[in-house]
Amino acid sequence: MKKKAALFFSGLLVFALAACGGDEGASGSGDTITWKLGHLSNEDHQWHKTAEKFAELVNEKTDGQIEIDLYPNEELGSETEVLDSIKAGTADLTISGETMENWAPEAALMATPYAFNNEEHLQKVVEGDIGSEIEESVKEDVGVTPLYYHIRAPRNLTSNEKIETPEDLSGFKMRVPNVPLFMKAWEEAGARPQAMDFSEVFTGLQQGVIDGQENPVDLIQSGGLAEVQDYVNVTEHVYSWIYVVIGNDQFEELDEDLQASVQEAAEEAQEYGMELYETETKEIEEELKEEGMEFVEVDQEAFAEKMQPGVESSFDDVQLDLYERILEAGE
Repeated sequence: MKKKAALFFSGLLVFALAACGGDEGASGSGDTITWKLGHLSNEDHQWHKTAEKFAELVNEKTDGQIEIDLYPNEELGSETEVLDSIKAGTADLTISGETMENWAPEAALMATPYAFNNEEHLQKVVEGDIGSEIEESVKEDVGVTPLYYHIRAPRNLTSNEKIETPEDLSGFKMRVPNVPLFMKAWEEAGARPQAMDFSEVFTGLQQGVIDGQENPVDLIQSGGLAEVQDYVNVTEHVYSWIYVVIGNDQFEELDEDLQASVQEAAEEAQEYGMELYETETKEIEEELKEEGMEFVEVDQEAFAEKMQPGVESSFDDVQLDLYERILEAGE
């Protein structure tokens, strides 16, 4: 009887251990892994449409083992808050760019005023050695892994009075994202910048807390800013890109096959996002004009000249080296 009892309890122990082992979803055992992706744009924005495509591709390529829930409109918090949540394990992915400068100084080069001549120059940098160095710094210092990127339309300044030269910025209160480099550059240009979450911009403009803001046309449209701003001043002061990133821990918990599937999905999503960018950007400009916004030509050289001292004085030696290499790549 004692021997039978021992065998019985031994069998129970083996069963229990096997059952516990089945909970390790990230190892690829077959359990569903659910990730949360939070970002600032709305459901009609190309970033969100691309994220939907990415989620669909990931689910398909992992045979349903990974599902991605999307939270647009800063539903999980601001860009900085979601990055913090990823580190804490309460979110998993976000869309982020120069804001990551707060952890990885090299990320400032993703959106440096007047560093890039055009989209071709930008893409050459992103996909070359400089882009790889920035990706590595993001991974090490921010704790997130870039999966794919979006090229962004150039940033322009919106206002209710035309701003054609830096002299027109005197006393101009404007919103900038939480990026120290942007603060310094616009201060040097003569404005009064203040950091503010994008979700607060419309109300800030409506209530006169700020006089203007700067963003690509897609965010000007998705934020409904045509209702509270009359002019898009074509400063084109920043050509930039932005990454879709996942927490290092979340990605490294996957086995190699699942990691490969996610990366494959990311490559296809990037192609899809590029198609949307190319077709939608011009359409958005026309739609903003139809909504009553006037596009104003400005003295871009004057803005570049004013901002450059602020840019260079903001950089440490590593950033300055990257900046100079970016300028050389465009020559």
